[in-house]
Amino acid sequence: MTQRHPAVPAATTTTDRAESAPHPAGLQADHRVDHPTAGLQTDHQVDHPSDHPADHPADHPADRRADRRADYRAVFDAAHLAMAVIDRSGHVVWANQALAGLLGAEPYALAGQSAADLVDLASEARTWQAYQEVLRGRQARLRCTRRLKHPDGHSLWTEVTLGPVPGTGDVLLSVADISDRRDLQARLRHLQMHDPVTRLPNRALFFERLSAALEASSYEQGGTGRIGLCYLDLDGFKAVNDTLGHRVGDRLLTAVAARLTRCADQSGYGRAGGHLVARLGGDEFALLVEDSTGTEELADLARSVLAAVQEPFDLAGQRLSVSASIGVVERDAAGTSATGLMQAADTTLYWAKADGKARWTLFDPERNAHRMTRQALSSSLRPAVERGEFALEYQPLVDLESGVVRGVEALVRWNHPQFGTLTPNRFIGIAEEDGSIVQLGRWVLRTACRQARRWQIEQPSDSPVFVSVNVAVRQVWDSDLVGDVAGILAETGLAPQLLQLELTESAVMGSAGRPLQALQALSDMGVRIAIDDFGTGYSNLAYLSRLPVSVLKLDGSFVRGFRYEEGSHPNPADETIVEALVQLAHRLGLTVTAECVETAGQAARLRRVGCDTGQGWLYSRAVAPELIAEMIAARPTGF
Repeated sequence: MTQRHPAVPAATTTTDRAESAPHPAGLQADHRVDHPTAGLQTDHQVDHPSDHPADHPADHPADRRADRRADYRAVFDAAHLAMAVIDRSGHVVWANQALAGLLGAEPYALAGQSAADLVDLASEARTWQAYQEVLRGRQARLRCTRRLKHPDGHSLWTEVTLGPVPGTGDVLLSVADISDRRDLQARLRHLQMHDPVTRLPNRALFFERLSAALEASSYEQGGTGRIGLCYLDLDGFKAVNDTLGHRVGDRLLTAVAARLTRCADQSGYGRAGGHLVARLGGDEFALLVEDSTGTEELADLARSVLAAVQEPFDLAGQRLSVSASIGVVERDAAGTSATGLMQAADTTLYWAKADGKARWTLFDPERNAHRMTRQALSSSLRPAVERGEFALEYQPLVDLESGVVRGVEALVRWNHPQFGTLTPNRFIGIAEEDGSIVQLGRWVLRTACRQARRWQIEQPSDSPVFVSVNVAVRQVWDSDLVGDVAGILAETGLAPQLLQLELTESAVMGSAGRPLQALQALSDMGVRIAIDDFGTGYSNLAYLSRLPVSVLKLDGSFVRGFRYEEGSHPNPADETIVEALVQLAHRLGLTVTAECVETAGQAARLRRVGCDTGQGWLYSRAVAPELIAEMIAARPTGF
């Protein structure tokens, strides 16, 4: 029968002492204990001296192996790294003094115990499965971090490593105390994830917490499944920094942070962890509400924050007053991303500022949809001109006395691949904001002049129809309008007298410098200048004598009062104003066009007060060029 050696205390350093030591409790009778590390024999047998000492001289290989085993064990016991040899069943065969000290026990007391119990390998399913694979020899190594409980009550963080002992069927367990390293990492992480001025969580920690909250909502039960956010910045903070310095600004931010934290604590009282308050940068803060109960909870929190921030601050002898603008978002967490939530919050904060500051605003999906549509149109406006997505329709300008078409107004349409046909009110404002109106306006002008010239060639007349094109004030400022018009007229062959440019009253009001010079140059060229929507702007009639204007287009709001159908109630004031404007215009040598003429009664009254031409649904909506050609062909001979 093969002789096995029981575990011995760490002080034992020779084979003979090991054989005389008591057998550790729980150690299996056939456990091998005399080769805990690499370099020991590999056949699970212990060499024994023969009954005849003469058969083994002093330098016999068996004696040398025994000496080496003793040396290996001594090194194993004296090692500072906590180690143990465990068998394939997961029980400790031998443990060194370092491991015993780490766990608050004696080495012999650890022998026979479950290694998984000693270092908590069974608390996590993935770790337990990997551990079993190492014991079976199917996985070479396992490394994990475990928090262990010392018998004296304190806890320590350890790094546990398991791997095979080469040449044996055993596994070497090593345990390194990494508590100091963990503490240092925790301190560094705190510094990395917190704002140095206010000590609040910073942007990185906020997004980490937000992402975790959204992820947890998808599988956790018992919560509301909703999430809320108050996103704010301070109104007037830049002025504080600029006038009083960054030191006072930092004190203000710290004081604001304290008030926000108090509001969050009061609102989240009784909740696990409360509400998270973070400084996202500059004067921007966020309050995250996990498991929100609805918009009312967020509204109450926003109101309390608004009131708290508006209370004056006393900072080192400085009494400061600021306010906050707050964007509030509350929604179902399912299907919500951190990026999407922050985009909504940022948009809502912008609304709060645009609406007048010092207020909170709740996210409005319909308002946001309009904003998204506007943004989509803005991003695709310039390419749309190059792709040929725009088209022109024309609305007749009719002589009120004869009913003959005198001219047409070119109205641009955008055949958008996603939103369908869009009228100018949907995109002209956007084009003016981003400057694409210059490119679009140039295309409209060229297309309209080319079409007017085609009508003139196809249907010659002593009085060919003119074309009227709307011009934005930005076209006058940001482009060479005079050069564009001259070039297009030369290119298309259209006579200048057959082109009319329409500008709004507010656009030409107070014109001076370059705009006035451009209008004068165009008028000198023979192009007609019309004031569109006249009567709705400043109504300063003095500029009519200074500007090279030839046509006034009365706004439709006046014409709508000209109703004589049964049941209608005409507005006498509108009639009086229109009649006075027509008489004034005629005295100045101007012609007058009435917009939005919808009924025969309106047309009759406008004719009586001397209005020259009318435009509106009574005559025609804006139509394709082919239909305008038919109207021109139907005119009486001589027109």
